[in-house]
Amino acid sequence: MLEAGQKAPDFTLPDQAGNPVSLRDFAGKPVVLYFYPKDNTPGCTRQACAFGAAYGEYEALGAVVLGVSRDSAASHQRFAEKYSLPFRLLSDPERTVLEAYGVWQERKLYGKVSMGVVRTTFVIDENGVIERVMPKVKPDTNAAEVLDYLRSRRA
Repeated sequence: MLEAGQKAPDFTLPDQAGNPVSLRDFAGKPVVLYFYPKDNTPGCTRQACAFGAAYGEYEALGAVVLGVSRDSAASHQRFAEKYSLPFRLLSDPERTVLEAYGVWQERKLYGKVSMGVVRTTFVIDENGVIERVMPKVKPDTNAAEVLDYLRSRRA
């Protein structure tokens, strides 16, 4: 997994509308890049809705929120519409970005070992450098923790 202080790998992925989104598009702004396992699952829904509920505060801080999973753009579109998510969800079915950021890992669930997305959030600064890595985050508290961090860095 990437660490704080490293240059964030640039990427281009389609958002829920199929539009290409690149990390470099947000130069000069802090980016909250959160990786999650799957649309419409209980934890991922709670996490996305928490980011959505706090989105105005993120905007006030000048921050961009991007969610990334392996789901298709069409799945993201349905998920975003169902929960009125105001930020972009990026589709990475080939796992290119998931692997570049080191969040595609072996996981154990009910004793079964499989590969999957480890729920992780990266805060990337205005210069494209990873400022903070939050591995294995809890869906219910992640959005508030990131917001607290962004507020503290401005103090």
